[in-house]
Amino acid sequence: MNNIKGFIDKLNQLNYKSMYNNDFILTWEKTFDELQAVFTVADALRYLRENNKSTRIFDSGLGISLFRDNSTRTRFSFASACNLLGLEVQDLEENKSQIAHGETVRETANMISFMADVVGIRDDMYIGKGNKYMRDFSRYVKEGNDDGILEQKPTIVNLQCDIDHPTQTMSDMLHLINHYGGIENLKGKKIAMTWAYSPSYGKPLSVPQGIIGLMTRMGMDVVLAHPEGYEVMSDIEELAKSNASKSGGSYRKTNSMKDAFRDADIVYPKSWAPFNAMEKRTKLYGDRDFEKIDKLEQELLNQNKEFRDWQCTKDMMKLTNNSEALYMHCLPADITGVSCEYGEVEEEVFNKYRVPLYKQASYKPYIIASMILLSKIKNPSELLSKLDKRNVNRKFL
Repeated sequence: MNNIKGFIDKLNQLNYKSMYNNDFILTWEKTFDELQAVFTVADALRYLRENNKSTRIFDSGLGISLFRDNSTRTRFSFASACNLLGLEVQDLEENKSQIAHGETVRETANMISFMADVVGIRDDMYIGKGNKYMRDFSRYVKEGNDDGILEQKPTIVNLQCDIDHPTQTMSDMLHLINHYGGIENLKGKKIAMTWAYSPSYGKPLSVPQGIIGLMTRMGMDVVLAHPEGYEVMSDIEELAKSNASKSGGSYRKTNSMKDAFRDADIVYPKSWAPFNAMEKRTKLYGDRDFEKIDKLEQELLNQNKEFRDWQCTKDMMKLTNNSEALYMHCLPADITGVSCEYGEVEEEVFNKYRVPLYKQASYKPYIIASMILLSKIKNPSELLSKLDKRNVNRKFL
């Protein structure tokens, strides 16, 4: 679109009122209109920034960054999103806080939330823990607001949990929407979400689960591929089947990477740990049985080696639709001959798609900013119009 009015007109056709003063934890908790609202506002914010118009809607306030696992793209995307809207970012480092001394989640939630507008949380390593932590955190800040401790309830944004990675999969989806020229053009496209070999252990399930949970809502033909024993959560598969039935798309599972790649329009080869192993690891960490954790890790590394041929290669890409499927990855990818001896993808394939991959990643700050804006602003259409008419330069020229 070449003016802000087009985004506003699109937004006015959608029902997204329940997003106001609400969290963003799982994509499948949001309606189709609400998802489209996130995409529309994200594109509008990008349009304004590209046209040198300031999108600062806050004069003060904090975005709290709480990462319980390592991150590069998501951490900086959250910081970029907060800055885009005018919020300062404060990282909570648990090893430098009273959490290390036994501070409760309720106390942490309230003590870090003074003047906070948003709290972004990443907690993805332990089955049954991360999503629960986010919901507990949300409940406690609501209590703090109701009790008059906090003047407002900060929005909780899921920056990756054990179930879903909504900021990643929504960014992936916006990349596809723009790549194919509209959300309506995704219907009937085949996407292969496949396991791929990695020389590392314990990668979360949330990306493949998030992909099959979201892409099936768009009428796409979604194929989940993995070797036997690398299953994802069964209830997420059931969700994917239900989504596909409602959207007119399809969902199926295969134990053949070639089968998944054949005639695919989009491929997403990425490693993840088996659900059963992640459950076992969570219990062992709870028992603090580090000897058995080390043993489990070695067992899984050896198991991975049995499927080293699960790699995205030039020959695999020839199986796709016209040999030109769009290659996607959440990054960082394990690149054969670059970051490891054998990995998820051949160097030649990765290099061919480097620019689209980086574009895919570039949508995440706008997606996160959109999630925050839709939660904090009661009338986003009116706000976007004001930002456009205000015409405050982001930088002096």
